[in-house]
Amino acid sequence: MKIAFDGKRFFNNSSGLGNYSRDLVRILATYFSENKYVLFNENQSVKGKDILNLPNVSFVETSKGNFSRQLKMGKDAQQINADIFHGLSGELPLKWTDKPIKKIVTIHDLIFLRFPQYYSFFDRKIHFWKFKKATEQADLIIAISEQTKRDIIQFLKVPEEKIRVVYQGCHHAFKVNQSADFLNSIKEKYNLPKRFILNVGTIEERKNLLHIVKAIHGTEIPLVVIGKKTKYFNKVQKFVKKNKLEDQVQFLENVSMEELATIYKLADIFVYPSFFEGFGIPVIESLFSGTPVITSNISCLPEAGGENSVYINPHNFEDIKAKILFLWNNESERNRRTGKSLEFVQKFNDEEIAKNLHAVYQEVIIE
Repeated sequence: MKIAFDGKRFFNNSSGLGNYSRDLVRILATYFSENKYVLFNENQSVKGKDILNLPNVSFVETSKGNFSRQLKMGKDAQQINADIFHGLSGELPLKWTDKPIKKIVTIHDLIFLRFPQYYSFFDRKIHFWKFKKATEQADLIIAISEQTKRDIIQFLKVPEEKIRVVYQGCHHAFKVNQSADFLNSIKEKYNLPKRFILNVGTIEERKNLLHIVKAIHGTEIPLVVIGKKTKYFNKVQKFVKKNKLEDQVQFLENVSMEELATIYKLADIFVYPSFFEGFGIPVIESLFSGTPVITSNISCLPEAGGENSVYINPHNFEDIKAKILFLWNNESERNRRTGKSLEFVQKFNDEEIAKNLHAVYQEVIIE
């Protein structure tokens, strides 16, 4: 098979959709090397350069200019006789020729519909139109979780039989065993506490960092936070200063993937009380890193966390506090959950995901 991809996120996004796109192409090219994988974009970047060096992965430069991605990319894929076009971020080109080509789109979440207050009216309308159009054009739709599948059915009115759930994994850096020297070097570089709990993700209201900070107030448990700051950070910082928690809460930014993977391993507990996620990659990252997880009992997070993570009501910071203290003070319980969770998280390993993705490609070709 020859599979064409919209390469915009692959080349332009450093995290999130970019990581998904690069990992997807990398694992398919590794485990199903008999296929050809072609990335379309206006230009290349250093991101994913190692993947482009694989013998079965290539790049095609598309026309530059406004709307070329929407109006020309699909035709370009047909021109090279691609069997499948896969839109990796909820979009498909709008224009096609009569030449046969199967269309697949991945939808990660519909957060803009569940939490409209975080998006402008214009952005909500554009997102909805793009996603709705893509699901109508697609022969099959990939949802990254059962939660996203339910949302696609509910909000976009897509028949269930048109959707396949294929989980995503995480960067291979989280599956590497770093040396003790490297672990110590990162601990020294960032002046990390001897013991700490960790939170990773954009510092925005939906991720609910303020409730973690409220939960550790009155304890001596250090919290390390890694993520891009938004306006919501000001609300968190105000609480930190008011309650004199500056020495207890540490904020880090611009941490490399390898350093992030190391900090996960150094943490005693990973805490992720998000109100809603499409999947919750940080939970998977933590489980692969051998760090026990406390996360929300709603949305898709139990799908990602498995039965040996600890679940909380994200609206109740006292519940978060109780669960943090429970794990913080019980090393044997942390170790038990870590071992069981490491078994569970193997369902999100590269080979399993590659098999599931390839099965969707084969299904759509046979139709």
